[in-house]
Amino acid sequence: MEELYHIFSRGVRFYLCRQLGPQDLDDKIHDVFLIITQSICNGELREPERLMGYVRTIIRRQVAGHIDYVVEQRRRQGSLEFEMNLSDHRPDPERRIIKRQSEELALRILQSLHQREREVLIRFYLQEQAPGDICRDMDLTQTQFRLIKSRAKARFGELGRARFSRRAACRQ
Repeated sequence: MEELYHIFSRGVRFYLCRQLGPQDLDDKIHDVFLIITQSICNGELREPERLMGYVRTIIRRQVAGHIDYVVEQRRRQGSLEFEMNLSDHRPDPERRIIKRQSEELALRILQSLHQREREVLIRFYLQEQAPGDICRDMDLTQTQFRLIKSRAKARFGELGRARFSRRAACRQ
């Protein structure tokens, strides 16, 4: 048995390491050796001259079984993580306050824009109206609409950056 184990473990070690990785390698080799020796003792090896083919078959089955086990564990773990992540979609209190403050700041900046720029931004981005409808209702051409929207966005960004930079300066 000892001689068989030494001959057996060299080739099997390399194959198992390549297929399953180095973690718990000695345990896996020992488990496979026990399976093979038990099957030999139980008379399951009908043709002793084909021992190495029998060993290869057992090892391949063990590798396939281990891979199936790992895949199933990952699937279960993934589904548990998925369920845990779905438990509560509401933002925590801190996130709600940050969101509310950001919305208030955005509305203040929006109110500081010219009425026409503000109306274009609100209708296009917040109310999600089509550009054609906005042009028709506000008596604008497509070019005027794009120009007003572009300038309003740029102005909104400038005012927002200025407000945030003032806030950051006040905190320091």
